[in-house]
Amino acid sequence: MNAQKSKTAGSAHQPDHLYKGRRASLPLNIVVVGCGLGGLAAAYCLAQAGHNVTILEAASAISEVGAGVQASPNVSRLLMRWGLGPHLEEHGVKIQGMSLKRWTNDEIVGWTPLGDVMNKEYGSPFYFLHRADLYRMLYEITEPCCNIRVNSRVVSVDPSKPSVTLASGEVVSADLLIGADGIKSVTREYVVGGPDKPRATGDAAYRAIIPAEKLLQDDELKPLVERMESNIWMGPGGHIIGYAIRAKKDFNLVMMHPDEAEGGVESWTAEGNMDKMKEYYKGWSTTVQKLLALVPSTLDWKLMDRDPLPSWIHKDGKLALLGDSCHPMLPYRAQGLAMAIEDAAVLGNIFSHCSDRSQILPLLYAYQSLRYDRATATQTSSSLNRYIFHKPDGPEQEERDREMRAAMEDALRVARGEKTTRALTGNANQWADKKKSDIQYGYDADEEAEKWWLANGNRLMTLVPLMELNPSAVHSANRDH
Repeated sequence: MNAQKSKTAGSAHQPDHLYKGRRASLPLNIVVVGCGLGGLAAAYCLAQAGHNVTILEAASAISEVGAGVQASPNVSRLLMRWGLGPHLEEHGVKIQGMSLKRWTNDEIVGWTPLGDVMNKEYGSPFYFLHRADLYRMLYEITEPCCNIRVNSRVVSVDPSKPSVTLASGEVVSADLLIGADGIKSVTREYVVGGPDKPRATGDAAYRAIIPAEKLLQDDELKPLVERMESNIWMGPGGHIIGYAIRAKKDFNLVMMHPDEAEGGVESWTAEGNMDKMKEYYKGWSTTVQKLLALVPSTLDWKLMDRDPLPSWIHKDGKLALLGDSCHPMLPYRAQGLAMAIEDAAVLGNIFSHCSDRSQILPLLYAYQSLRYDRATATQTSSSLNRYIFHKPDGPEQEERDREMRAAMEDALRVARGEKTTRALTGNANQWADKKKSDIQYGYDADEEAEKWWLANGNRLMTLVPLMELNPSAVHSANRDH
């Protein structure tokens, strides 16, 4: 089967303002492998760029699973641009601040305002959402303009044709394959050249959702819902994050702890042991104990890490990776979703310029050139929080807390209308580091793609014959920007 049997590109929900109204003069037949958040976003953006898109999903039915996810301004601005602003307001929680606490007594050692500050500084809100709600939003705008096929597990890939073979034996051909099949990616193996082995981080995460009404019945827990802040308890070897989701109807908990299991696999759905969970956090604050007593059940997620790939593109130039398939993020800074959504936006924007099949390879390298350094830097930043949060009590922890308190005092001065008195670059509270926040949250994927194309697009298209022999030419074009 050829993927061109998919629905007419962009047949519904066509925001004319995307890509400045530009649509590819040559619609490609594109197969996206994986119907997660990144796959849906990629399919939507490529369809809005004028292409015919088919999504192949291994599961027999679309399921809305998961827990809390964070849509920081670099994500929410894109989702709002795609027409999802009202849905974010309805289902999300607009987070007001980041509160960092001691594990034993709830002492707040760090605090960063978000809320209005995010709107003022970056022009977009910071939302906390349930993954299922965000998934439903993306599915509803993507399904009308793409062909979404379930029960279509890819078992092998021919990157040169390109085509994929399904478990049923069916071969699906296309002009371009996008691997958005997550941390257990099949497509990544073809780009890498074989199976790549993840490293155990030594951490795992219990995940749970508590009905917010239960917290509201307790005077000590009630503020955790009403203040709409992200609460981070930092302790020796682990930390806990808690925040409200679903318009404050639920409270999301993620509890990082040392991974004692031998072997194991990466899974979002492995059942956790409630007794072990409570035993590990014995000795943590009374607030934490009360929260754990309300947990109805838990999942235990083994955290694995991978080194950045040397390339996201197969050497034959017709298969590229996106999201967790190429840059899986540890959850310590909650930017995995953001990187996948940004990837999708850039990919769609770049491929809105397509007018000939000979341009596929240079356009893919333009996508990678725009995204690689940012995604890799975000991976590094995410891992740093593990080191910061998990310090054992002692001199290093005390120095960390002094840094965080200094940043909090400065934030409170600014909130009173006074001027900042400190340069917080490199502060242990990464959210207080304005330089880092500007880089992370001020990023607009569409603007970056437009700027890059203005500087390099014409030259890139003149390099098409050369690119087929020497993909590094696009990197040279990017360096000249």
